Amino acid sequence: MRRPVLRNLFLASSLVALTQLMTPTDADAEARLALVIGQSAYRTVPELPNAANDANGMTELLGNAGFTVTTAANLAQNEMRAAISDFAGKVSASGADTVALVFYAGHGLQIDGENYLVPVDLDPKREADIPLQGVRLNDLLNTLGALPTRARIFMLDACRNNPFPALSGAGHGLAIVDTKAGAPGSFISYSTSPGAEAEDGSGIDSPYTTAALTVAKQPNLPIEEVFKRIRIAVAQSTDGRQIPWESSSLTTDFKFFGGESSGQQPSLPGASSMALASGTRSVEDWRRDLQGKDARAAYELVIADDTVPAYQAYVELYAQASFTPRLRTILERRRQMLAWERATAINTRASFEAYLANWDNSDLAATARRLLLRVQNRNYALPVAAAAAPAPVAVAMAPTCPCSAPSTPATPVNPAVAPVIKKRVDDTPPKRKVVETPPKPRRPPPDEVIYERAPPGPPPEAVGVGIGVGIGLGMGMGGRGGGGYGRGDYNRGRY
Repeated sequence: MRRPVLRNLFLASSLVALTQLMTPTDADAEARLALVIGQSAYRTVPELPNAANDANGMTELLGNAGFTVTTAANLAQNEMRAAISDFAGKVSASGADTVALVFYAGHGLQIDGENYLVPVDLDPKREADIPLQGVRLNDLLNTLGALPTRARIFMLDACRNNPFPALSGAGHGLAIVDTKAGAPGSFISYSTSPGAEAEDGSGIDSPYTTAALTVAKQPNLPIEEVFKRIRIAVAQSTDGRQIPWESSSLTTDFKFFGGESSGQQPSLPGASSMALASGTRSVEDWRRDLQGKDARAAYELVIADDTVPAYQAYVELYAQASFTPRLRTILERRRQMLAWERATAINTRASFEAYLANWDNSDLAATARRLLLRVQNRNYALPVAAAAAPAPVAVAMAPTCPCSAPSTPATPVNPAVAPVIKKRVDDTPPKRKVVETPPKPRRPPPDEVIYERAPPGPPPEAVGVGIGVGIGLGMGMGGRGGGGYGRGDYNRGRY
């Protein structure tokens, strides 16, 4: 009697265990693939030791978070393009329920409003070499954006200083990338603000990666909360000199590590008064939320939000606070980079003129003038083409040819009265009459002899004189005729 009971008990416990194993966690419900690139051994500029360390640390972190990680180091241009293409192939084969993450540590540049990742073999002699030798960030974004995925995450520790002397006109840091303008489901993070430069730090990792390796390990944190805490940690470690930035168009939740926390995670100061993941709020909203708060707590709140209205409200309310000068600098640079993003996105004469009207002395002013000249040359041909085009003609009003123009009928029209026919008056001035000279009389051929009869009554000697003149004239003409025949043969021989 005990055997059926024991058997049933065993089956029940097995089903419970199997059900628990088959219940997916956040990490198991999706495929996770990552590409980690560390660019340290640059060939024409000093090395970046921290970039290799950053790549190694992120490889370990992402592996622990359930990612299948592909790590590549010190890639030349062709190798970097091949690595991106191979990774895109893996993401495509993995299916639509895939989270694809790319971490890049190394140099990055912005040229003419475009961001470029820098291969280790880059050796530019001028700014025009960068599109040929670099790898466009938009190419990476578009390659993965064209694939059906659950989410795409890009972490760029690439905003270090520009080390290439030939690129003196390049702007600082990276230009803004708005993920909302592309395919939804993307999240991009910069190690510092757009238009700013990141630091290598004093440790083995950069300040950005150091914070990411610590904060991302905390369980059950949404990705937006993770990067807000990363931003605050980096701002604290660099004394406000470096403030990470991100843009998101994610449509699903993502957590690096799921499960419940072993202890209550400390919240940001003042976070209980408002939701950190809220939408964009106005300056007035921020004034109301910050009113009466400690300057330090208010500073961390606006850093976590990282928007122009938040910074504007802080500098107005806390004009005497020690954090205000650095926030003014951040606010000014952010406004400038937003204006630059609009100018390059619209890409017209008016957009670049508007940027130069406000930021004529910025580091991007030279680039703005060059792009302004480019669009002026592009638009210069438009008025000429319009002027060259024939004016539109109303078909119903215009005759098909001059001879078919309708004549004006007599007025009034009366069939009993013959219409008055008016002579056509030609206003064209008369042409000048050309009087042609009549041709000279044809001379007789040389073999003809002309005999002239003398009038009756002249003496006989007069007749002899007449005959002599006639014979002499005929002989002379014959000589000229022979000369003419000779010239005709020469001409025929020539042609």
